[in-house]
Formats: sequence, structure tokens, C-alpha cells
Amino acid sequence: MMSPGTAVATAKRRLGWLIRDRFPNRPVVREVQGVTLVLPWSHRLPDYATWGPRYGQNLVDLARLLAESSPLTVLDVGANVGDSTAQILHAADGKVLCIEGDPAYLEFLHRNVDADGRVAVVEALLAVDAEPTARTAVRTGGTTRFAEGDDPNAMPTVSPASLRADHPDFDRLRLVKSDTDGYDVNLVPAIAEAWADAHPVLFFEYDPYLTRIAGLDPEAVWPRLEALGYADVAVWDNGAAPLGRTTVTAAAAAGRVLDAPGNQRNRGRTYWDVAVVHADDTAGRQAIERLVPDALS
Repeated sequence: MMSPGTAVATAKRRLGWLIRDRFPNRPVVREVQGVTLVLPWSHRLPDYATWGPRYGQNLVDLARLLAESSPLTVLDVGANVGDSTAQILHAADGKVLCIEGDPAYLEFLHRNVDADGRVAVVEALLAVDAEPTARTAVRTGGTTRFAEGDDPNAMPTVSPASLRADHPDFDRLRLVKSDTDGYDVNLVPAIAEAWADAHPVLFFEYDPYLTRIAGLDPEAVWPRLEALGYADVAVWDNGAAPLGRTTVTAAAAAGRVLDAPGNQRNRGRTYWDVAVVHADDTAGRQAIERLVPDALS
């Protein structure tokens, strides 16, 4: 049973969100996890960072460790307002290629990264299919899911291969971050294929619930990555707490815990952050071993 104090705090939080959601794109300046960001008032990032100070820091820590052994070049797919990019470049020197397809967040992305010459922005949706379906942005509290449907303001699409060809500065890609609310299991292997000779570390949300909403099979990602030579997987919960390491071969079965009864779209639902490392990437494997030292139970 929820305590009276918790109930009051929850009620205040929901009321605050209700008010902020009435003016969702009002710009506000917030200091979040060491960086100053211009955010839409409705954005939940400051709340998440307050409740869980480690939120999102697994990606930042991974980037910092990778930068110790090689030049840091990052592809930020679903860059949103540029929070991950800003935090990565605050922690380590490098270059980031941001791709974002939601016009509502592009304004804030540009405000947050355009002054940094280490960042390039692509205003497009990353697409795998040769004939991509029109998609409409569905926004919820600071994140965007793209559902099929006509959109008069539809953004252009770009394939991973075209993205690489158009941005030679990122030819030796070191780290991929993908947060596309369910489409990651399709996009991440396509990115890995396009940069197959570079063997970038792949960091993405593994969320079977949203993946199935997107009409995709969440477990299909693992054999595709295994076929590309990827071997090791580090797993964090959705608050960035380390859960353990496993293998690409065992990840599908291990991930079925996310389909346990009750793990639905509600306050108790969980998903994973995962980092997947190629079998030939010794420095990448050492990085995830430092961040996630134990085996996944």
C-alpha cells in the first residue's frame, strides 16, 4: 500500500505534469546532470534525473571509457533535445552526429548543440526500408514514438548507408546510441551493417513492449547482431543500475523476464538499456566489464 507521504508526492507530481503538458513547448532553461539545457517545459528529463541521479549516466560513462582508448565518434539516433550528446561531450572530447526526426524537438536540439563545433545534426528519420511508410510523431513527456500514418509535416528519411557516405568524419564510428521507442531492434542491426568494418559499440533501449507496438519482433535483433560478429552484452535497468553481462546468444532468453505478467505500460513496467560489443573489440569489452562487472543472473 502506498504511504500517505508517497501518495501526496505522487499527486503533486501528476498535477505538475498536467500543468506543464498544457504548455508543452514553452522553453525553459534547466541544469541537468552537469549540463545546461534548453528544454520544452513538458520534458520529463529533469524529473527523471531528480528521482534517479544515475539516469542516463551509463551511456555517458561508456562513452568516457571508450574515449580512453580511441577517438570518440558517436552516432546519436533519436537525439531528442541533445541531452545525451551534451552530457557525452561534457564527459569526454569527441564528435557526435545527431539524427532527429521530430520537428518539435529539433528546435531544442539546435539550441543545445549548434554552438558546439563537434556536433553535426541531421534533420531526418533513419529508415531501413527502401520505401519507408509515412510516420506521425506521438509525443509523451519528452520522448517520441513514430506511428504509421500520414503526416503533412513528414520529415525526410535517410538510410544508414547514406548517412555514412554523407558524413565521412564519422567513418570510424566508435559508439552508437539509439533511442527510438521500439524501432531500435530494426535500426541498430542496419547501422551495424553499414559500419560493419568499424565494429562500433551499440547502446540501445531493449523494450519488448514498445517493439511489439511498432510491429516488430524484439528477439530478432540478437541473431542479426550475432551474424555480424557481436558477442557480449551489458545490461542495465531503465534507471541505469547495472544488472549483469550476458552473451548475444543468451540475450533473447534472458530478456523474456521483461515479458513477465504485470510488466505492462504502467508505473511498474521496466525495460533494459543494453550495450553490445563486437567479438573483436577488446577495448569495448573491457569497458563494459568495468561498468557491469557481474554476470546476469
